[in-house]
Amino acid sequence: MNPLFKPKLIAGNSNRPLASAIARRISMHRGETVELVKTRVERFNDGEIFVEVFENVRGEDMFIIQSTSNPANDNLMELMIMCDALRRSSANRITAVMPYFGYARQDRRSKARTPISAKLVANLLTTAGIARVLTLDLHAAQIQGFFDMPVDNLYAAPVFALDIRANFTDLEAITVVSPDVGGVARARELAERIGADLAIVDKRRAAPGEIASMTVIGDVQDRVCVMVDDICDTAGTLVKAAELLVQHGAREVHAYITHGVLSGPAIERIKNSTMKSLVITDSIELSEAARATPNIRVVTMAPLFGQAILNIANGTSVSSLFSADTLEPIYEAFYPTRAA
Repeated sequence: MNPLFKPKLIAGNSNRPLASAIARRISMHRGETVELVKTRVERFNDGEIFVEVFENVRGEDMFIIQSTSNPANDNLMELMIMCDALRRSSANRITAVMPYFGYARQDRRSKARTPISAKLVANLLTTAGIARVLTLDLHAAQIQGFFDMPVDNLYAAPVFALDIRANFTDLEAITVVSPDVGGVARARELAERIGADLAIVDKRRAAPGEIASMTVIGDVQDRVCVMVDDICDTAGTLVKAAELLVQHGAREVHAYITHGVLSGPAIERIKNSTMKSLVITDSIELSEAARATPNIRVVTMAPLFGQAILNIANGTSVSSLFSADTLEPIYEAFYPTRAA
């Protein structure tokens, strides 16, 4: 990339704090101020979304930072309208930075006459003019194949590993737990990064949203259990799994979740649960109630996304950010003892 040019960031309304934090991190890396492009994003009385860009973006490498979290449909439409505004303003390339990719759980037909909504969203983004997608911990890796464009899927596991090393004194006592069989690969990756044992909670559903039974596979007696998953929605499975681990003799139970959807009764369930802590990323902006919950803690993804945006803009490797050795200096301010 021409050194006279720099990536330009523009943010929707879904997660302004994260977008501002990413801009600050890029400013630190570049040694010059990088601010969010000034825009007007508003809704008319009938709910229609209107976008106006107040800066020249002709020929620029644009990055739209927008999670498609609740309200998913509004945020998705906002992203596509922003893309259309940039494309009609002659932006050179438009990258959708989607820390949380909504509709990712609808990645296959679970029964007859149901949609594959994740594929539909991919088609909509392509039609809108998105040239590349940058996201975090897709619910299913195969969603990348829904796009006919480059998709860079970042992982929270290396950052979680740094956080665990910084906040747990007895790493040998930790057992990483997958709260369901489908998340074993994710749990195994984190376990390998910190050299921990692995256990699984096998759940059987009587109906969607109803858990019939849960079984622990592995030894958790007198262990510090760290559950890991990509999404925490209503927190029902997570809280029940924590209770089951305590019943099986776990000394402590913690959880590391990438996307804190936290809908419905989730906050109350977490507050009253046996979990000592729930660590989530800021891929979705937290509500006031979530921020006030004492056993919820946030790990920021701004340094990770900031470096990934710079790497994309400069045509360098994004996969290098999968390594803890690469991330340690990026997160030095957060984990100085580990990065020293």
